[in-house]
Amino acid sequence: MKIITSIFDLNKEIKNYKNIGFVPTMGGIHAGHVSLIKASQKKKSKTIVSIFINPTQFNKKNDFKKYPRNIKKDIAILKKLNVDYLFKPSVKDVYRFKSKKFNLKKNDKILCAKSRNGHFEGVLNVMNRLMSIIKSKDLYMGEKDYQQLYLIKKFLSKKFRVRINSCPTIRIKNNVALSTRNKLLNKKYLKKASEIALILRNLKRKSKLQPSKTALDLPNYKILLETKYNIKIDYLEFRDEKNLKINNFKNKFRLFIAYNINKVRLIDNF
Repeated sequence: MKIITSIFDLNKEIKNYKNIGFVPTMGGIHAGHVSLIKASQKKKSKTIVSIFINPTQFNKKNDFKKYPRNIKKDIAILKKLNVDYLFKPSVKDVYRFKSKKFNLKKNDKILCAKSRNGHFEGVLNVMNRLMSIIKSKDLYMGEKDYQQLYLIKKFLSKKFRVRINSCPTIRIKNNVALSTRNKLLNKKYLKKASEIALILRNLKRKSKLQPSKTALDLPNYKILLETKYNIKIDYLEFRDEKNLKINNFKNKFRLFIAYNINKVRLIDNF
């Protein structure tokens, strides 16, 4: 595996390759990332993984500082997976050139975008930059960050003529969706997150059988979860899978949640 830290060196290295898959990450490589890498390796001749913790998508500086980092462990995992390239640029290098600014319209300021002001603008900004640098025609992303996936498809897929390959959320045996942020939780809080995930999975199953009744019961579920597990729920909503509008249960839909547990924000969808 070649580790590349500058845009200049990356351009020189990959300029003759057209069949490259791109897996963007912020490090903390786990089984969810591994599934994306393997999906790319099945279809592409070369796979490039980026590790870049993007400061512009964090609402609080302290959150950025606390974000889990273990580059040595990440490199060891990527080498074992036979990844072709690891791109690990500096903030200065990524942000050294001018790039389009993104402003979300009212219709897009839902779910995480409603409470995390500027978060997705930061995500779109950095992805616009990374995709401009790497120029891959195949991007691999997980469905756990479903709103992020949706917005990148909406704002960037046509611009770069890129195929965005979405991969299912990977869960550990206790139902919790794999996330780098899970490393900030001890066993006690992971157990709570596991029980919450199981309740929500059952709620999703119930909603397929009794959609209208389940939708009416949603506020009660929110109160139940907050009271039982001492968490603060940002949102708990059924939304259309295709356009993220409030669901009418006529099309494919998902149940979305964001909550804070022991000062750690977790998101999920079912």
